[in-house]
Amino acid sequence: MNRYAWAAWGDVNAFFGLMLDNLTVMLILTTLLSASSAPEQHFSAEFVLNRMIPGTALGVLLGDLVYTWLAFRLARRTNRNDVTAMPLGLDTPSTFGVAFFVLLPALKEGHGLYHDHEQAMTYAWHVGALVLVMVGIFKSVVAPLGNKVRQWVPRAGLLGSLAAIAIALIAALPLISEVARTPVVGLLTLTIILITLVAHRPLPGKIPGALAAVVIGAALYHFLNWVGVANDLSIVPEQRSLANSSGGSPSLLPILDWGSVWKPALLKLPVVLPFALATIVGGIDCTESAAAAGDEYDTRSILLTEGLASLAAGIFGGVIQNTPYIGHPAYKAMGGRAAYTLATALFVGLAGYLGWFTRLFEWLPQVAMYPILVFVGLEIMAQSFQATPPKHYPALALACLPGLAALGGILIEQVLAGNLPSSEAGKAIAQTVSCLSHGFIVTSLLWGAALAAMIDGRLRLAAVFMLVAAGCSLVGIMHSPLPSQPIDFPWHVTAAIDVQAPAAKYQTPYHWAVGYVLAAGLLSSWAYGPTNLQTAPKKALRPSRLRNNMGNHNLGGS
Repeated sequence: MNRYAWAAWGDVNAFFGLMLDNLTVMLILTTLLSASSAPEQHFSAEFVLNRMIPGTALGVLLGDLVYTWLAFRLARRTNRNDVTAMPLGLDTPSTFGVAFFVLLPALKEGHGLYHDHEQAMTYAWHVGALVLVMVGIFKSVVAPLGNKVRQWVPRAGLLGSLAAIAIALIAALPLISEVARTPVVGLLTLTIILITLVAHRPLPGKIPGALAAVVIGAALYHFLNWVGVANDLSIVPEQRSLANSSGGSPSLLPILDWGSVWKPALLKLPVVLPFALATIVGGIDCTESAAAAGDEYDTRSILLTEGLASLAAGIFGGVIQNTPYIGHPAYKAMGGRAAYTLATALFVGLAGYLGWFTRLFEWLPQVAMYPILVFVGLEIMAQSFQATPPKHYPALALACLPGLAALGGILIEQVLAGNLPSSEAGKAIAQTVSCLSHGFIVTSLLWGAALAAMIDGRLRLAAVFMLVAAGCSLVGIMHSPLPSQPIDFPWHVTAAIDVQAPAAKYQTPYHWAVGYVLAAGLLSSWAYGPTNLQTAPKKALRPSRLRNNMGNHNLGGS
């Protein structure tokens, strides 16, 4: 009998890919729930990190431990020593759905019931946890019927809601709120994501693309922040810090008041059930892709594990459902076995229980994390169309329109910031929308051309498009920070910013131009690098595969 080589060097890359996926989702949840200048409208960051995150992390811990055990069982049953464990993590689309359509509305309801913000947050948290318990029960019951669900639900209807969430909330909202708000760092980090995860250009040593983007983006951000503070310059916004607010210390044994929240939780269940169905269908796709790569897992075991992990997470105060990730073939190609899921389970579980996410939340700038979400939104949108019959494209497009309306409503709410149009948060959002919309036809042309060139392996041409964008930004053809959108010398525009657009201090023509120049420099160095990166990209999975979450194979760095 062959001895199972459950740990290999490839597990290192696989661990960083899977761990970073889960870390990003948790940080995104914290940001979505706590990003507001009106505290009564949002949760405190410490409340999210210390009350919601521990139970959420527990779901990842349990799910990945079971998937690790399933890999050992498969290796023993098939007498093979190269079995790769299935990856499991937090579902990204439902993170946005739960944040915007369950937790924040429940917080508003809580303020109507209680006069204390702490009680309102606790009420909303209990609603979200009970919703996840119901979702976990639903997924566990439906798991044996997964293939039937796939046949019964029209793809256009199931994928339409996901596509709407993807393009409006997962991609556009992070682009507006962080990437474009800090273009000096955001454009470079986004370019790394597009090259590695969309164009499939490998980094030296097969370093995961998402990890490289976060590390480089964070390092550049902190360096520019230091330079700005030392020289009294406005280069990047200041990094967030967590005040000593309510939230307590991390706990995995919360006392949840189910009796008073079962009715509001039940009313919110229809909002999250489509996400649960999508993870079931996606779980079947994940199992099929693993079988195609040589590891044939039992579909019911895979689906039942994600259901029970979600159930356990909800019982212990978590709010985000678990799902298998489509990254198995890439992790197997890296040489990953079972150590990467075991390491991810232990790291995420310990980080959630010991409060490490609080320090990570303070240190990791959002502009270094959010470009990953832009990629995720693009992938979900593209795969939704590929997995839908062409004759149903109009239905899929129609299903996206409510999502665009939701994006408009969220932006309006953030701009008004609780009827405070003079708030700094509102000004920043409004200014970023203006910068992106000014000259949008030229921006769309250059962005689309640059990404197409990256995908085709023509990195030098992509760099040229970035330099053209830098020139256009410098003179106001695109991204003009002024309401009148003048085409003028940058020093004239910058001189007028203090009067006409004071919120644009991080979005001057110089900021945009430097961001594009850095991206062009990265592309040029990549094109002339020693790793022969001008080769054709690897073949992707079959178009019918739905990559319905953060954990698709690209984030693993393949």
